[in-house]
Amino acid sequence: MKSKKLSEAIIKTFKSNGFVLSEPDVLLDSDYIIERSGEKFRSSMLTFDKEDGKTMCLRPDLTVASCISFLQNKSSSKIYYSGQAYRRSGGKGANFINDQLGIEILGSKNLIKDDFKIISTILSSAKKIKMKRIKIKIGDISLFKSLINALEMPERWKLRLIRHFWRPKYFEELLKRLEKNTDIDAITFDTDKKRFYEMKNLDQDRVIAGRSISEILKRFDKKIKDPRSFANGKRIVKIIKTFLKINCKLSKLDDELLNFAKKNNLKENIFKNFKSIRNLKRLNQDINFVANFGRDVEYYTGIVFEVFSGSKEIASGGRYDDLLKSLGAKKSIPAVGAAINLKNI
Repeated sequence: MKSKKLSEAIIKTFKSNGFVLSEPDVLLDSDYIIERSGEKFRSSMLTFDKEDGKTMCLRPDLTVASCISFLQNKSSSKIYYSGQAYRRSGGKGANFINDQLGIEILGSKNLIKDDFKIISTILSSAKKIKMKRIKIKIGDISLFKSLINALEMPERWKLRLIRHFWRPKYFEELLKRLEKNTDIDAITFDTDKKRFYEMKNLDQDRVIAGRSISEILKRFDKKIKDPRSFANGKRIVKIIKTFLKINCKLSKLDDELLNFAKKNNLKENIFKNFKSIRNLKRLNQDINFVANFGRDVEYYTGIVFEVFSGSKEIASGGRYDDLLKSLGAKKSIPAVGAAINLKNI
């Protein structure tokens, strides 16, 4: 009963901030999700076959379901959801049913304004239900991407490091290889070339794991044309590791990034995408920036955050501009959202 009252109070706050209810389908085409989001979704989905042979699944996540609904119905771009998601998780006796409550802004080009709106609405909701000692932990994937793109190294290494940033263990292996200039062997390189020429004969619009054939070919083309030797790996790795150690109050982040750029002889404007985080100073909250934060969800592309009440994480979210494209949109569509952790309120 208490949980229901708290949810109702939060929903009332969502509505007062202009968010409109989205009620996405409970049943989704599982092949559609797997084809666009990769095989990683298959093991967690609850699926069944229809009489016509089509494989369906119960919605594994309300963010994904709401994005699909947005693409199919062109619904309101400023939405909230409240309902159940269904997915397998590790742990014996784990509950397949997860109550989810959250907000999304989809398709809006006011990125800085929207990032602020999502977080401020979550904070208003927390205050509405009398949560105390509010703190925010924040990161920004786009700052990491800006750093990597500014460093002088072969394009193939930039692509690898950005793509695998969300896989910390493998990312560390990549850094070790980069440091020692241990690149892929000749056999792998020849295999890539062979696959490149084979894929040129396929339908260029066909989608594999969220990317069209034409996009994949562009990546292969860059890898094939890249110089094979690279002797500056040790310095590059040191810069990357130093950046990932940045952990400071938001009020000190400007100085931290400026000092980091100067010490490593980098252009001071490489972090020009810093505006969205800087704008959060207006919240007048206890906000801590952690450069190494936000690596557990692959689809985040920009700001990522968690909101705490004391030591309890009560909400989390971020910007995911590529998710809608991976779900079938013709191009990347701006999107940012957050979900309330109902178990901790």
